[in-house]
Amino acid sequence: MPHATQPLSSVALILSSALGDSLLMMTVARNLRLNGVSVTVFGQQINNMRSWFPGMDIEPELKPDDCAEKLSRFDTVIQLHANKPFVNLERLHPKVMILAHLCSANSTESMAERLTRFCRDDLRLTLVDKGNGITPLPGLTHRQRSLRVAIHPMASTTDKCWLASRFIGLAIKLRDSGFDPQFVVAPEERAHWTHIEQFGLTLTDLGPLDQVAGWLYESGWFIGNDSGVGHLASSLQIPTLSLFMRRGTARTWRPGWGVGQVLIGSAYLPTGWLKERYWKYMLSVNKVSEAFDRLRALTANA
Repeated sequence: MPHATQPLSSVALILSSALGDSLLMMTVARNLRLNGVSVTVFGQQINNMRSWFPGMDIEPELKPDDCAEKLSRFDTVIQLHANKPFVNLERLHPKVMILAHLCSANSTESMAERLTRFCRDDLRLTLVDKGNGITPLPGLTHRQRSLRVAIHPMASTTDKCWLASRFIGLAIKLRDSGFDPQFVVAPEERAHWTHIEQFGLTLTDLGPLDQVAGWLYESGWFIGNDSGVGHLASSLQIPTLSLFMRRGTARTWRPGWGVGQVLIGSAYLPTGWLKERYWKYMLSVNKVSEAFDRLRALTANA
């Protein structure tokens, strides 16, 4: 990635439909704005949370038929991935920055840290930090429900998901220890999780993403798969335990803002095929519970 050879004045930031990617790219948006650069964010996930990013110019996702026209007023366009949401974006604008190289870099830094470094080293911004600008709404109290453990058992693909039966076992174990575990899933996923109520467990019905953010902000803890909701919890400074298939994936895509722990399910499996197929079986309820205890200790010392 070449350095920005000319000062940036107006930037379009194009976000994918993934919540985690969107929250990460808001780090770039915030740092541009901190340095006086005019930036407009195009993305549906962040548009659904626009009240959480005050002062930021946010618009709905771009459509292919009017993308070129809407981008023409910007001197620079930035997109994280080369193929989403748009392929061959360079055909639509003369100055496009694709940041896919950051995702595959040989680095121990999280993506939040890599994007922060990109702002400093490649965009040559003077004022830089890792925050993405998310701001709690008035009337909310951070971690007010200190015993509430938000459990997110879903992910963008099923291979990233720990076993449902073990999430249930973990929730029961947490409840028996005095915590208040509550499951959170997308509205279209609720029908697949109503069976947990027969165990006396809570399946929240929160509605839009901005309401999920408010609920997370007041929760004490978060446990979940490699997913965007984990990034949301982390950006809200909720202590986060994330369950990952592979160490390399976790190194790059672990939530990178608040106090967090990562647990790798495939640590002792020798090949990629075995890791992908069996990682979720290698993680017992006790292993995850012990990792949660470590997270609590980290939080106490933070």
